[in-house]
Amino acid sequence: MGQALSKQGEILQQQWEQLRTNPELDKPWREFSWGQNEALKEKLKNFSLSNPDVKNIKILIAGQIGAGKSSFINSVDSAFQGRITCRALVNSSAGDSQSFTQRLKGFTIRSGGKKLPFIFKDIMGLEPEALAGSQTEDIINAVFGHIKDGYKLNREQALNYNDQHYTCDPELSDQSFCLVYVIDANTVQFTDDRLIGKLKIIRQRISDKGIPQVIVMTKVDEACPLVKNDLRKIYKSKKIKENMDLCSSKVGVPMNHIFPVKNYHDEIDTNDDTDILILKAFEQIVQLANDKLEDSESY
Repeated sequence: MGQALSKQGEILQQQWEQLRTNPELDKPWREFSWGQNEALKEKLKNFSLSNPDVKNIKILIAGQIGAGKSSFINSVDSAFQGRITCRALVNSSAGDSQSFTQRLKGFTIRSGGKKLPFIFKDIMGLEPEALAGSQTEDIINAVFGHIKDGYKLNREQALNYNDQHYTCDPELSDQSFCLVYVIDANTVQFTDDRLIGKLKIIRQRISDKGIPQVIVMTKVDEACPLVKNDLRKIYKSKKIKENMDLCSSKVGVPMNHIFPVKNYHDEIDTNDDTDILILKAFEQIVQLANDKLEDSESY
């Protein structure tokens, strides 16, 4: 254990020296239009679903404990509301080893007094150990609409199909049309292989049914001092690019489905630059989910 920590420390030190001397790329590696907040919000407020029989697109949010799953849901809601909201409860205690989210719960996204046709489904966080945290089968079943909202997830055992909370024959409207993995930018390189193994199992199973997957990489300001000082340099940061590459290779999600964001955490007011990264990630998630909804009869 001590040798592993020492090795991690050496790697971090080497990377820090490289980034300290030249942390910034000459030009952004991804084109990004800042200042399009209102246009994006209007586009999403007027979004039409591809299937008239489905009233809401459901999107399941999964990821490691403490990465900011619930905070991302709140940040999307905050960007639309123009104020900080906290409808999905989050845990402020650092270092907790167990997920604060215990039940499967849906959260609508609102703009002013209007409910938009999108619902985030929040689930217990993933842990590396086999019998801990949200079980892979529960996440897969939640994507396919087999688990009813309000079910208290069992850290040691997946929901049995005989249970009253299990829906054997879910409607199309019960299903999620995109799975979002939330990953902490600070811990990408040291993510436990067992946790990556769980993500790969989930990815394979839902990919067989054509469910798109996205990575939302959080805490970019903590991972890179350049970005902490100026969020608009996020796509010029060597560190963020490196971590996104690592996310892609470890989990298998392509780079154009990975979105770095800064969640709201200690702020009391929203910020345009924070909002636009969140809104752009959300727009891409919605578009992918809607494409899957349109193709749903093919699976």
